Amino acid sequence: MSELDLYINLFITFFKIGLFGFGGGYAMLSLIQHDVVETHNWISVADFTDIVAISQSTPGPIAFNTATYIGYTATGSIWGSAICTIAVSLPSLIIMITISKFFFMFRDNKYVAMQGLKITVLGLIGAAALLLMNKQNFVDYKSYIIFAIAFIATFKFKMDPILMIIAAGVVGYLLY
Repeated sequence: MSELDLYINLFITFFKIGLFGFGGGYAMLSLIQHDVVETHNWISVADFTDIVAISQSTPGPIAFNTATYIGYTATGSIWGSAICTIAVSLPSLIIMITISKFFFMFRDNKYVAMQGLKITVLGLIGAAALLLMNKQNFVDYKSYIIFAIAFIATFKFKMDPILMIIAAGVVGYLLY
């Protein structure tokens, strides 16, 4: 595959992910992993896991950060990063401009709110979570315990997710 073909494939792949990735970055993770790791083999599962962890800890939307890191990893070039980042965000830009143009004409229509997408978004986010539950992330019983405590503290006791990420990182560092 030539370098130009790689850039074109990256653009098409991330444009498609941006177009069909309803629900934001976390919902897009399963689509990204499928295309980038399984279909095109641009990166490994371990690299994908690392990229997701880095993307979560850096400022900005996770889909943009992930696309940026994958673009650089796949090409070794800042141009790969730029192409993937633009491609993943371009569908949203086009859709929002189109919706904005017609929104006021249909604002009282109950179908414009797209209530039916809520369950789809929930499913995509759940799929992303399940994809990250692999051998690279859960290496032994201690990693399951860290996950369970962080999940319960965040879900049941409404603790700040950022503090949970930091705490889980510190505990993981100390244990491993």
